[in-house]
Amino acid sequence: MFGAAINDPVRLDTGLISGATTASPDVRVFKGIPYAAPPVGDLRWRAPKPAAHWEGTRAADQFGPVCMQGGDQKMSEDCLYLNVWTSAKAAGSKTSDKRPVMLWIYGGGYTSGSGSQPMYDGEALAKKGAVVVTFNYRLGVLGFFSHPELTKESDRRGAANFGVMDAIAALEWVQHNIARFGGDPKRVTIFGESAGAGMVANLMTIPSAKGLFARAMGESSAWSTARIAPLSTLADAELEGVKLADGVGAKSLAELRAKPAEAIQKAGRGQGPVVDGYLIPEDPGKVFAAGKQIDVPVLTGSNRDESFGGNPKSAADFVEQARKRFGDLADAYLKLYPADSDEQARESAFYSGRDEMAFVMRNWARLAAGSSSKPGKSKAFVYYFTEQPPRLANARGPFAPGPHGSATHVSEILYAFGHLDGSRTWTDRDRQVADAMSSYWVNFARSGDPNGKRLNGIKLAKWPVYNGKNQSVMVFGNPPEGAESPSEAQLAFFQSYFDKLTAR
Repeated sequence: MFGAAINDPVRLDTGLISGATTASPDVRVFKGIPYAAPPVGDLRWRAPKPAAHWEGTRAADQFGPVCMQGGDQKMSEDCLYLNVWTSAKAAGSKTSDKRPVMLWIYGGGYTSGSGSQPMYDGEALAKKGAVVVTFNYRLGVLGFFSHPELTKESDRRGAANFGVMDAIAALEWVQHNIARFGGDPKRVTIFGESAGAGMVANLMTIPSAKGLFARAMGESSAWSTARIAPLSTLADAELEGVKLADGVGAKSLAELRAKPAEAIQKAGRGQGPVVDGYLIPEDPGKVFAAGKQIDVPVLTGSNRDESFGGNPKSAADFVEQARKRFGDLADAYLKLYPADSDEQARESAFYSGRDEMAFVMRNWARLAAGSSSKPGKSKAFVYYFTEQPPRLANARGPFAPGPHGSATHVSEILYAFGHLDGSRTWTDRDRQVADAMSSYWVNFARSGDPNGKRLNGIKLAKWPVYNGKNQSVMVFGNPPEGAESPSEAQLAFFQSYFDKLTAR
């Protein structure tokens, strides 16, 4: 325990705020803090502008609205808010605790999600000594949109990747204000899952993000999400933007900005990050392959039962897709993932998708650590999550157990955040895994190395570094057996495909 939480009010560069209590008396939370101006009206599809100043003390006890997306949540274009959990006792002075900062970037395919989702509650990590920040970033076509007129207007400076620019604005806010909450701006870790992990990986290739973070963690996605692929280009994204404009009957960018957000959101899905030649100057895969990424320690990993391999209609369909995607590497792929029957093709699609995800995460760590002949300055660490949470009644989507087990996409999040909610009956084993994972996560944020002790002083098992010489991974759960883990041959195939794409 760290004692009483920080006193209110806290003075930011925009004004005073007061926070709220949590279930832990030593942790205080500050919700709904504006980190940028509302991106509405003429500010739609522009780089985020500074938040306005306010008089008096602003109550930061309610989450802000989520960014525009599907569902019946409280949504708004005015959504650029963040939240802070801290157990620091004093801040804003030379006696400040200077704790490690963990800024979480949520997943959701760049089309859904928010920093206020209950599973991202930062209380447990704050109790272990981190200052935790979550934030909202623009989604879908309001966050990732391109159009020739927009490119011309902005001279490429903010012509596509508005959601990414929101993340940079949140990181800049952290640099200016986090010391007031007891955080150390020189020890900022960006971490995320799925599309959020993709954002983390992309940020490592963005020149303007250099110096805003000191470590990076990615759970189940990299720069091109779960698959090996180049990002879309600005030219391709512009074509999609023209189609959207035509679909809503807008003949100019001004008319597009005048359309209701709901109409824009329904008209298209958005591209996610694209290589725009400005914010993201070059395809991230090539940046990492050349060793030109921002050199910081990384921690990455994937889950045993997650796969985006699809559900082919038939064996013939699976083979056709393989030949179309892999070309002269297709025969090698089909030996590893055979399709002698429709049922076998579906099994191969699952295992191929799972193994590709595992490769994507390990490749990120390997490239960040450098080659054996040219090692990087920073360490890399990899995990493989096999723990199977108790089944959740009526679960759908990524929360639902798949045919191969329940260590599915997103299932590691509650463990990593160290809080197992009331949604199911957790076991002592679950609680042990959650305590270990959250301790490793905070240790990594503190020093760039997950090794160390839990809050209660119990030493954690040694987590080996991952690099060109040593490719051991930390397993959370039962050790995988047989087909539960990708083989060296399967990982080597995806390596050859990655090398082929980045050599172009």
